[in-house]
Amino acid sequence: MKILADQNMPLVEQYFAELGSVERFDGRSLKSEQLIDVDVLLTRSVTQVNELLLEKANKLKFVGTATIGVDHIDTDLLNQRDITFTSAPGCNAVAVAEYVLSSLFALMQENACTLEGKTIGIVGVGSIGSCLRKKLSALNVTVLLCDPPKHDAGLLDEHCDLDRLLAQSDIVTFHVPLVKEGIYSTLHLMNEARLKELKSGAILINASRGDVIDNHALLEVMQNGANLDLVLDVWENEPSILTELLDYVRFASVHIAGHTLEGKARGTQMLYQALCQLEGLEADKSLADFLPQPSFSEVTLRDTFNYSDLGQLIHLVYDVRRDDGILRGHLAEQGFDSLRKNYPVRREFSTISINAAGTNVSMLSALGFNSLNSGHDGDCY
Repeated sequence: MKILADQNMPLVEQYFAELGSVERFDGRSLKSEQLIDVDVLLTRSVTQVNELLLEKANKLKFVGTATIGVDHIDTDLLNQRDITFTSAPGCNAVAVAEYVLSSLFALMQENACTLEGKTIGIVGVGSIGSCLRKKLSALNVTVLLCDPPKHDAGLLDEHCDLDRLLAQSDIVTFHVPLVKEGIYSTLHLMNEARLKELKSGAILINASRGDVIDNHALLEVMQNGANLDLVLDVWENEPSILTELLDYVRFASVHIAGHTLEGKARGTQMLYQALCQLEGLEADKSLADFLPQPSFSEVTLRDTFNYSDLGQLIHLVYDVRRDDGILRGHLAEQGFDSLRKNYPVRREFSTISINAAGTNVSMLSALGFNSLNSGHDGDCY
């Protein structure tokens, strides 16, 4: 088989080399000519897989995207052409949830307050929202959930109307797909009117899709004096983002919330497993075969460790302020896509084994750290 893979997808050669020849491509500049005689296409979210791209795809039988979202894929077209399609739902759920936690604890440190007792609204309760909810369950916070499609399908009893959630939440974090039309549209879900519904001093996080928040409306609201702490990983019109908005964002990054080494590699592994199933082959490779050992892997906590120390432990693994500094310091010189392509290695909480006793064990396990005492972690897999 001839396999064409996005240049930013990790471990493709390790997983797929035995299945065929692997060639890499730039995700934003893939042309239809490159798909001639290609059997397998492996993409990420920056590539629009549509009729124009597939115009010369004469042998294509499998398309996989190593992402949760599929708004960049014309799935109806693939069905019409009898091309097998698979995505990677949940591959980066842990990574995005940990991005949110790192951001929240950084804000708590800088604002000299505590997360305890806060009300956190999660909009979108799919793989990521559910994973975040699980991690937050250990932190003595109130969680409100909003997911109309799930609620209407009878899959979410705790559903909270979006406008009520916005009015009641100290923190609102978005984890929805981009849906451009219909009753469940998420395009500009946060428009000017809804932005004004947020509580004064609220934290607004978007780690889903940039178009979920009207960026120009957000800029205008902030210029007019809104008291909000903004954490934006995704932006409208990427890679040509609204740079004027940066002055009003506390933590900004280049669409990398899900870009842990584990998260990206899980996506590749899920596509490998799907292709093996299609071909009737045994999927005998796993992440443990390829992931490197972290630089440090064990931490001992004393009896004095408590809730107020959590931020230090979380930021030992990942501090969102590093990525904020990368964007602000190098965007003008290197550009959005280059920063995203060359994103430094980031690991997940589960790479750290914690030696701790007492009530701390269950809290840290729920957050996703490995516990040497209990022998398991609370990750979303």
